[in-house]
Order: sequence, then structure tokens, then C-alpha cells
Amino acid sequence: MLYDDAFLVVLERGLREALPLWGLAPDTPCRLLTVSENATFLVEPPGRRVVMRVQRPGYNSEAEIRSELAWLAALRDGDVVPTPAPIPLADGAPLARFDAGGTRMLIACFEFMPGLPPDETGDLVAWFTTLGEMTARLHDHARRWSPPAGFVRRVWDWESCIGPDADWGDWRCGIGLGPEGRAVLERAVAHLRERTDAYGRDAARWGLIHADMKPANLLAEGTRLGVIDFDDCGMGWFMFDFAASVSGLECDPRLGALQASWLEGYRGVAPVAPEDEAILPALVLLRRIQLTAWAAGHSETPLGQSAGTGFTVGTVELAERYLSEHG
Repeated sequence: MLYDDAFLVVLERGLREALPLWGLAPDTPCRLLTVSENATFLVEPPGRRVVMRVQRPGYNSEAEIRSELAWLAALRDGDVVPTPAPIPLADGAPLARFDAGGTRMLIACFEFMPGLPPDETGDLVAWFTTLGEMTARLHDHARRWSPPAGFVRRVWDWESCIGPDADWGDWRCGIGLGPEGRAVLERAVAHLRERTDAYGRDAARWGLIHADMKPANLLAEGTRLGVIDFDDCGMGWFMFDFAASVSGLECDPRLGALQASWLEGYRGVAPVAPEDEAILPALVLLRRIQLTAWAAGHSETPLGQSAGTGFTVGTVELAERYLSEHG
């Protein structure tokens, strides 16, 4: 297990050794916030708070992280969406490094953004209108922005999400997936290949996306909705951002209302073609199957620990409904 207690001790030690690179004392109070792809720590020097992200080894390269930070800087310069600023080292470098038993670890630092996930602060459906507006602004920026030289991010398509060599693992390893469920998902995966191939990658449909604006990566405070964690940003279908926003909510009875609210907000900023709205159920299912693989391969994370067989059963049921309506 990657993030066992012993490894987390190693990460905190390496993080503390790197704190002086930001002008902070090694004994500055810090605590683990969450473990997902990465380990994220809250660091509290006198009078302020910052968030430090220790990158999961082997997930994103240094060039990919630098590219993420470049997009964040451009979004902040353009006042596109509320998001925390990256904090460079005292010498201006964007990342720190330390050795963890022969593995090079990378640390990125960000401003702390106050707030709570919107599903903890009121009506999630209402918040999705704001989220739709924000997503449309992100997409508009992505269409107009010229990335710097050397910009590189991963691609989120059928192959990388649910193909044989998917980035997050093989969905066939889903926790508790039996032969009947596997047969259903085999049909669904084949259908999704045809569906997404037919949808295509026209410039109006495909570009740089956040790819993980689920409620846990949103922070609501008053009327402000902020977005964090651009670690999965990459090239994908713009409408995939909705599918990622309902991660874990694909079987929720509010899904239709969440989609309607999101589309209402999006259309307040940019048009949504009929073909774009029609692809949403396919992308929601694609994302759910992708998450089923992720949960099976990340048993050290909260989702991996809580998902269990029930999550896989929900995926199969979602696929059965989808195929009955669209297959």
C-alpha cells in the first residue's frame, strides 16, 4: 500500500526539510489533509496558512506539473475563476524536491482558500448553476489561450479512461465484479468507444479541461465558489467536465437535476449544442467506469476504502440502464 503510515512519516519528514525553501521553519505546524493521487498537507506559519501537495510518485512528471501551474497562473491573471495562487520557492522556482527512499518526490505550494465543499453548505443542485457558469468560463479561456512552449498534459479520451491500458487501471479489476457484471460493462465499454469516436474531437468540443471539478474540489464561502486541485487537468472533451463534476453521484436521484442546473449555468455564458448535451450520459458512464478502476487500485484512499462492492454494483446498474436507453 503506497500511503501506509510509514510512508506518510517519510513524506512529512521530507516536506519539513523542504520548508526553508519557502522561507518557513522546519518545525512549522503541519498536518495531513487528504490522500488521493497525492498527499496534501496544511502548513500553518504564524498568521497564515498554505497548502502543500506532495505529488504521487509516477503520476505526473515535472513538466506536466509545471504546465498545470502555468495554466493556473493564466487563469488567475485573467480573473477567470476563483482559484488559489501557486506559491513559488524563495528563489522563484515552482517546485521543491526531496528523496524518499530512492524515489524523487515533488512538492507544490498553494495559497489556502477558505470554504467548504458545496454539498456541505446547502443545496448542491443550486450550486451546480454556478459551477456550470465557471466551467463555461474555463472552456472559453482554454479555447483562446496559447500555452507556453513545453506545455504538456495528459489526455482524457476513451483509451486513457477505460481502454486496455487506461491511466487509472483496468476496470475489470473492479471490487467484487463478477462474470455477469463484467459482460454488461464489456458491452458498455464497446458502445462508449463507438459513441465517443462518432462525437469526435472538433475544436468546439475538445480542449484543455479541469477534469475533476467534483464537489470535494470546490470550496464555497458565502456566494463565492472556488475551484482547487488542477492536478488532473488535460486535454479532453469539454463536456467531460460535467461527468467529472458528478463523480460518485452518477447513481444519485438528483443527477438529472444536477445536469439541468449545470447546463443552465453553462448556457448563461456559452451555447451548448444539441450534440454536446446528448453526449453527457455517455461521458457520465465512461467516468463512472473509470472511477471503478481507480477505486480498485487505490485502496489506501478514502474512496478506495469506502467504495467496495457496492460501488461496482452501482456501476453495472448504471451501465444496464444506459444500454437499455441508448445501446
